Amino acid sequence: MSMVAEHAKWPKENDIIFSLSERAQAAEKELGKDKVINATIGALMDDNGKLIAMKTVYDQLKNLPNEEISAYASIGGQPAYQEAVKKVCFKGNDPEGYIRVVASPGGSGAIKLAMYNYTNENDVVLVSDWYWSPYGIIGEETKRGVENYALFDESGNFNIDSYSKKFTEILNRQGRIFTIINSPGNNPTGYSLSDEDWDKVLDLAKEAAKDKDKKIVFLVDVAYIDFVRDDDASRKFFKKFGNLPSNILTIVAFSMSKGFTAYGMRMGAAIGISSDEDIAEEFYYSLMHSCRANWSNCNRGAMAVLSEIVADDKKYEEYEKEKNSYKDMLLVRANAFVEGAKECGLEILPYRDGFFTSIPCDNPMKACEELAKENLYLVPLKMGLRFAVCAVEESKCKKAPAIIKEVLDRI
Repeated sequence: MSMVAEHAKWPKENDIIFSLSERAQAAEKELGKDKVINATIGALMDDNGKLIAMKTVYDQLKNLPNEEISAYASIGGQPAYQEAVKKVCFKGNDPEGYIRVVASPGGSGAIKLAMYNYTNENDVVLVSDWYWSPYGIIGEETKRGVENYALFDESGNFNIDSYSKKFTEILNRQGRIFTIINSPGNNPTGYSLSDEDWDKVLDLAKEAAKDKDKKIVFLVDVAYIDFVRDDDASRKFFKKFGNLPSNILTIVAFSMSKGFTAYGMRMGAAIGISSDEDIAEEFYYSLMHSCRANWSNCNRGAMAVLSEIVADDKKYEEYEKEKNSYKDMLLVRANAFVEGAKECGLEILPYRDGFFTSIPCDNPMKACEELAKENLYLVPLKMGLRFAVCAVEESKCKKAPAIIKEVLDRI
């Protein structure tokens, strides 16, 4: 017997990432943390395996008046928060046009808002073949599907040919396309599109947009943008979204989770960019309606933290200094993993930025189980394995590739 509605029947299974993380933590308790490599966690951990929570962020939270934390927020977000989001996201690289900001519970909330309001039931969303699996789950919840293009060509570069083919096919079939590009610091590969890659993507869109009946929506997921090598260079691509044809809309999914180590506070925003003021206004009010229907309003305390740090030059400078120290730590770890992979001949996907790197393999589930016997825990993907350099200290990042190589060769 089943009591749930037909659309709510799903397999009885736990999230595999959280399940593997629990197994890794149990192994650490039994054997000691020095004997286990837990590369499942998508959050910054220190060298002792403790979650990093930025002092500048949480000092600000603890200094807020209780009523500022407890009060309701505006449905679309507090005005000061909306302005602060633009400042920390674009950092002076604001695209020309009309920009609107709608608060959301984390970057995932922004993705849900955008996908629901800019696709129809039974539409498909275009994502790369290496992608964050919740994109599909978010679509599945509202009767949207996912189709993939190959992220990499044979040289390990962005596969514009595969992207163009799927983009054109879906746009011609549906009359509209909603495409998610997770860059910089793609989860799960650590890949970032170059400015030249973006030019090719947008040239394709502008050519297609000459047919005014076609509707093109980009969802740019920048969850990891604060952990790239060069803050300024990594944001120059935002300017490319200015002055596009009115039937191209760009939505940026902003998150406080990574850049502000505010994972559990669930605060983010959807940023709409259009050359047409009416389209920008439509974006704002359509998403506001969905906010009211789903969660009413977001975490006011988290909004105040961001707003007050950004409004105070000294606090913002201290925050940037602290964040950059962790960014340097992440880069050291990532470099150690990449170097270790080179030394032992382990094939990995091109890593540029972000929390993760990935290893292609034929049987990810079996590989994960065999690696667990070696006390190394990773996340299985459809096409390989994900290793979280954000959660693993340098020496373990250096030795992990050889363990992975030995297990993959064995199986």
